[in-house]
Amino acid sequence: MKLNTLKPAEGSVKTRKRVGRGPGSGLGGTSTRGHKGAKARSGYKKKIGFEGGQMPLQRRLPKFGFKNINHVEYKAVNLEDIQTLVAEKNLTKVGFDEMVAAGLVRRGQLVKVLGQGQLTAKVDVEANAFSKTAEAAINAVGGNATKL
Repeated sequence: MKLNTLKPAEGSVKTRKRVGRGPGSGLGGTSTRGHKGAKARSGYKKKIGFEGGQMPLQRRLPKFGFKNINHVEYKAVNLEDIQTLVAEKNLTKVGFDEMVAAGLVRRGQLVKVLGQGQLTAKVDVEANAFSKTAEAAINAVGGNATKL
């Protein structure tokens, strides 16, 4: 052991600044906060969107439009998608779980079956909603359209 190889124990030396501990520390006086102003005071907290008295961006921009709080968002699945799913997997019933497994929808989404495409297989379809044309097409080939 030599004097030039001595080191303090791991974790014993603190490296954070000790502010406000007198002028000898070099971090006394204003304690790195500058002179006066709101940021120099204790308890200062900047409000979200505050721009130093300038009119904030969210108040400068024009407001328009309307968001209906009762709007229900559906994931659209067409008859052609159901037909390809039935042809690939040889299904007689297509429910929510089959659509998730095929990657057509995600868990937690509501499904609406739309009438685009041709349905040739007799299949029972379960979904949250159906368009009139989709329901008619499913019933025309002898299948059932069941609402969840």
